[in-house]
Formats: sequence, structure tokens, C-alpha cells
Amino acid sequence: QVHLMESGGGSVQAGGSLRLSCAASRYMSDRYHLGWFRQAPGKEREEVAQIDSVGRTRYADSVKGRFTISQANAKNTLYLQMNSLKPDDSGMYYCAARMVWDTTFNYWGQGTQVTVSS
Repeated sequence: QVHLMESGGGSVQAGGSLRLSCAASRYMSDRYHLGWFRQAPGKEREEVAQIDSVGRTRYADSVKGRFTISQANAKNTLYLQMNSLKPDDSGMYYCAARMVWDTTFNYWGQGTQVTVSS
């Protein structure tokens, strides 16, 4: 069982930056893939960024070049550095984890709100 807790959300003006953190209750070994997702009101949840068990990353087209996903060396904290924020980036951000043999993310945090004003 893995418990995840996000922090770092807040309100920022367009063009600003935020860094989200996700603390895991245990060491996230190389058996886990980790990701950041977001959901805006009235919209479906979408994947923002993912880092796999060997450190490869991928990003949604809408955030490429602006967001960076990373892990602490101890692998118990996941980060999302968000730069050049836009109002469309607003929403509830969730971190999630899945074991490498699972096809869906099955561990989720409670989310942290990000609001970007124009």
C-alpha cells in the first residue's frame, strides 16, 4: 500500500512558476511508475507528466518545455516544476503511482489546487 500526499499548489499569475511535491509513504523503488495528472472543472482528468521506473519521462504536448517531472534521490518524493504557467493550467493536480506490471494508476493522492490568473 502506498499513500501519496501532494503540496505546493496555490494561486499565481500567468507567466509565473510553481513547484508541486508529492510525498510517498514508502520508498518508491524501481518497481513503480509515477505520474502527475490534473483535472479542471467540467473537464476529464488528463495526464500531465510521467516518469517511469528507470527515469524516462514523457509529457503532455500542452506542457512540454514548461513542466519538468523529477524524483528526489531517495525516491520518496516526486516533483513537478511548472514554469510559464497559463490560465489553462489551472485545476486540481494529483500525483499517482502504479507498479510496473499494472496498466492503470491505482495509488492516488488527494490533490493540490493550482489557479493561474491572467
